[in-house]
Amino acid sequence: MLDTAVTADPNRVVLSRKTDTGWRDASYRDFTEQVRSVACGLLAHGVRHGDRVAVLGRTSYEWAVADYAAMAIGAVTVPIYPTSSEHQVKHVLADSGAAWFFAETPEDARRLTAAGATAVWLLREVHEWRVTDRKDELDARWHAVKADDLATIVYTSGTTGLPKGCMLTHRNMYVSSANTVEQTGWMLRDATPGQGQASTLLSLPLSHVFGRTILLSCLCGGTRTGLVPGVPELLEALAEFRPTWLPLVPYALEKIRKRSRGLLDADAEETAIAAGLANAGQAVELPEFAAVRESFGGRFRYVISGGASLDDTTAAFYAGIGVTILNCYGLTEAATAVTVNEPATNRMSTVGRPIPGVTIAIAEDGELLIKGGNVSPGYWPERTAGEWLATGDLGEIDADGFLRITGRRKEILVTSGGKNVAPTPLEDRVRLHPLVSNCVVIGDGRSYVTALVTLDAAALPGWAARNGVDLDDDGWREHPALLEEVGTAVDDANTLVSRAESIRRFRILPGDLTVADGLMTPSMKVRRAAVAEVFAEDIAALYDISAK
Repeated sequence: MLDTAVTADPNRVVLSRKTDTGWRDASYRDFTEQVRSVACGLLAHGVRHGDRVAVLGRTSYEWAVADYAAMAIGAVTVPIYPTSSEHQVKHVLADSGAAWFFAETPEDARRLTAAGATAVWLLREVHEWRVTDRKDELDARWHAVKADDLATIVYTSGTTGLPKGCMLTHRNMYVSSANTVEQTGWMLRDATPGQGQASTLLSLPLSHVFGRTILLSCLCGGTRTGLVPGVPELLEALAEFRPTWLPLVPYALEKIRKRSRGLLDADAEETAIAAGLANAGQAVELPEFAAVRESFGGRFRYVISGGASLDDTTAAFYAGIGVTILNCYGLTEAATAVTVNEPATNRMSTVGRPIPGVTIAIAEDGELLIKGGNVSPGYWPERTAGEWLATGDLGEIDADGFLRITGRRKEILVTSGGKNVAPTPLEDRVRLHPLVSNCVVIGDGRSYVTALVTLDAAALPGWAARNGVDLDDDGWREHPALLEEVGTAVDDANTLVSRAESIRRFRILPGDLTVADGLMTPSMKVRRAAVAEVFAEDIAALYDISAK
């Protein structure tokens, strides 16, 4: 891909990083030269074809250089989430057999060393690698890499147990990325059809395959991509960088939606939602939302949203302020991209149609099946994949080929009365309340459905002060005003389902669910079994009839 790009358009700016003096751009030629230099450095250190190279750090230009340099010589990148526990880091290093290591910070290097790593390189040092005396060896190794060689081993988040190493080949990564560009047409190439260069800010973690696939898509399409370490930095950069589209997960979209309320009048949010719903999720540029659009940089028109489900009201809100949400579907075992909505045919409430070269089907029990060049050969170290990948997700395909995800096989709750309940739509809707940070629906094997709710640490103090709730009081979680406020979010969620599926009771937890306490995965998915274990007493209280 880099060879082709450098030949066709060497001076096209494709990557940018923030420095003390502003944004520093890198063209295809700049990036490729740095990748080749670091690849020569890896060769000088003795990195061999098939060696595993672990990378621990947040999204950055240097992360991308290290990744592409390793893959260029046939080594295998093993990304590690920056939020991983010491136990998880040790497991990834031991299971993958990683022999070479990059870290973002000295503290990250210490963590790798404590987990058994030796000779850790800091990512910032890649700018100093200027090895040029191994050009012939590099060319030989560069061109010896084949499509079905391993490119990366990505350890899945694992909502239960230790993560497994999902193997992805160069073919897997390229099929997902190049065909995402094909599916979305002009969007990853141009700001608008035929007018200027597309630009984006990438805050998705490169330790997650979604971020890596999007980055490769941007390089394939020629998007100018600003690399930032997280959502806070993305928000700070919007007005200056002026992206035309963004890749985001629903969690970030919900955060940005809540942040936008400060720029809106009291009823404006409902106006935006109504306009978005009326236009079936396609963007409407109403004049009253000009200030919001300007806060995004003035050119922002599309979002590729994946990683979890997105509530329709959030998609409608963005459409109402002038931004179209293109929902997509994927999973690590298919290098992220399976289906993607297209700008011209976007269909709300669906995750789009399959990208070119990918086939989807629904099994008799409703499970989504996938076949294509993006499907992983298996979990490290065995290549055991069959013809079809069973996703574990439940779905429906409409007459026009659009996929709708209806639930997760393992997450469907079955009440003691035999009612199947999909928790995700309820949780998504409750989380939209400004006070709520997370929601976990309970009900498997129970007589009715309940929920555990956590509150937004930033929003809670101000709300409490305005409503006379003393947070130093041991009983603040049971304050009538607070229960009434959160109850409005629960009531709103219950409008989505039948009474048998509705949340009857809820309980507010004392703190948020975090990765550090083992209740969330690094990709921000709830570890339901861990939550049920830690908050067993709270759950028991929800089903204590005497406590009603």
